[in-house]
Amino acid sequence: MKNTQIIGTGSYIPAVIQQNTDFAQHTFFDQNNDLIDRTPEVIAQKFQDITGIAERRYVSEDLISSDIAFEAAKISIQDAKIDPETIDQIIFAHNFGDVAKHTIQTDCVPSLASRVKHRLEIKNPFCVAYDLLFGCPGWVQGVIQADAFFKSGSAKRALVIGSETLSRVIDSHDRDSMIFSDGAGACVLDFTESDNDAGVLATASMSHTVDEVDYINMGKSYFPESDGRIRYIKMKGRKVYEYALTHVPAAMKHCLDKAGIDIKVVKKIFIHQANEKLDDGVIKRFYKLYGLEAPENVMPMSVHELGNSSVATVPTLIDRVRRGEIENHSISKGDVVLFASVGAGMNINAICYRF
Repeated sequence: MKNTQIIGTGSYIPAVIQQNTDFAQHTFFDQNNDLIDRTPEVIAQKFQDITGIAERRYVSEDLISSDIAFEAAKISIQDAKIDPETIDQIIFAHNFGDVAKHTIQTDCVPSLASRVKHRLEIKNPFCVAYDLLFGCPGWVQGVIQADAFFKSGSAKRALVIGSETLSRVIDSHDRDSMIFSDGAGACVLDFTESDNDAGVLATASMSHTVDEVDYINMGKSYFPESDGRIRYIKMKGRKVYEYALTHVPAAMKHCLDKAGIDIKVVKKIFIHQANEKLDDGVIKRFYKLYGLEAPENVMPMSVHELGNSSVATVPTLIDRVRRGEIENHSISKGDVVLFASVGAGMNINAICYRF
């Protein structure tokens, strides 16, 4: 039986390291535009205690999202050892397009997927390139979408990319801005037969938009004298936290049960790197749904050093584990894992996958 398999991965980790101490010169205000009566050092330390984030990565001034996406895509194609002309679809997950340094506009025309196809010098006109907007779960949704196209007979090979430069759309006067970072991850998917039933075993996606649609949105700066016409990424942190704890474990369980896999077989969970406390809480609640305690070392983490790069966190994490770059975490042939993510929409998704 044919199945959707990852045959190559790649990622781009930006070179600029932004540590929490680098926010010492910032002046933070709350959503009511009132000055927060604590020193930036105290704010940064409390932030680290809650999120586990000590530093994050930003792209250099000369780079944009499609640039780093191209680098990740190129590595994944090299890893897959394929001819790029055999790719049927390029799916590029992002949220803000290309945002050049010192500008206030996003640029999505032509699509970022088209820009990557151009950079890869793919001439095949039947290689269709398009973008996908699904919040932070965008890359996972791209894999789900490619799997559906494969099973419909519309494609056999796809390049799925997640890339974002959130450093270009954050409000420097908002404490939540310290969560966000830049990065890119990619994979090559192939619809092929395997000798161990490898590949996508089941998927699940959810969207809640009644009361939850504005939990993550675009809004004006918290700085009282800012230009209200300029918008930045904003987040209702407590609402997002409670939403994720409530709904992500259920979506993961739905996916795993749909695959018919015993939870005790799951080796790793690649979850969106939102923040350490939230991810830890989601995993504990997920296992609690089965009456179990979460096992140690089941969840690789990169948020401590890379921050939250939105659509790039899951593919970057998978690539680094495959390459042995995260201590005490590895993947072997036959291992069953879960991918899971949550973000603006509000959207949630999960994939049960066998390597």
